[in-house]
Amino acid sequence: MNIVEIEGLSKQFGTTMALDDVDLNIEQGSISAILGPNGAGKTTLLRIINGILAKDSGTVRILGEDASLKTACKIGYMPEERGLYDSMTIENQIMFFGQLKGASRQSIRQVMKEYLELFNLGGQEKRKLKELSKGNQQKVQIISTIAHQPSLVILDEPFSGFDPINGALLQELIERLHSRGITVVLSSHNMHAVEEMCQNISLINHGKLLISDKIEDIKERNKTGEMLVTTSSPLSTRFIASGDLVEWIREDECHNGRKGYAYRLLKKDGVSNICLINDIAVQSDVLHFEEALPSLNDIFIKYTLNSQSA
Repeated sequence: MNIVEIEGLSKQFGTTMALDDVDLNIEQGSISAILGPNGAGKTTLLRIINGILAKDSGTVRILGEDASLKTACKIGYMPEERGLYDSMTIENQIMFFGQLKGASRQSIRQVMKEYLELFNLGGQEKRKLKELSKGNQQKVQIISTIAHQPSLVILDEPFSGFDPINGALLQELIERLHSRGITVVLSSHNMHAVEEMCQNISLINHGKLLISDKIEDIKERNKTGEMLVTTSSPLSTRFIASGDLVEWIREDECHNGRKGYAYRLLKKDGVSNICLINDIAVQSDVLHFEEALPSLNDIFIKYTLNSQSA
């Protein structure tokens, strides 16, 4: 079942087509990402989903209903431009946003207690926002976004301003939401975090949807046939390249904390993996051998550049 269903969505500002006939579905219970370079149309899309902007044409449905103020109460949206009240206490800030979306004070307190403790802010409810660091203010913003326990959580650049430790805490929060069946949508330039957490991505540029699918399927479609091999001792790349098995071979960096000597190569058509491994094993023990799949960063760059040159 899809929690968000978008068909033929278009939005224009003057002569700029911010969204151009976009079709997009977001699966309920998933962790998904909406990606794109600056000015691609991501923020416009998110604002229309949340009922902040009116569309020019097309349909947007949330849990089967046309997007409206009613459906907006089922969404927790943290925009890239943060909006906090400096003189409010942490407690009042979270209460304010939760009650705006119709949640009871009791249920908000439960959410607040759990996630303040997760973010190492337990017992600080009476502190004013202006007394906090930017990172801790961002934590309060995130908790305020989910205070009403929405069915859909949309976080725009949530890792911005977070160090690796707080980034890990944010990932834990997202995983908790996911484990409870809540749909999470990220808009982020942190490709590593997106690749690590998300099952699906949608890539937008110049208002057009370039690709939308499961990350593993996108990687499979964009693989180049290159292989990665790690050996216990150095190889003579010139010797291997002179044979009939590879088009080319070059030294590479070891990935995923592996030890040894790493190489990237492209097999010739019809060459089996076992034949290639046996040829390499003449020189050194093979510690690791796998097909090289493109990273999410590679895919982002490829599709974005292709759309700009089209």
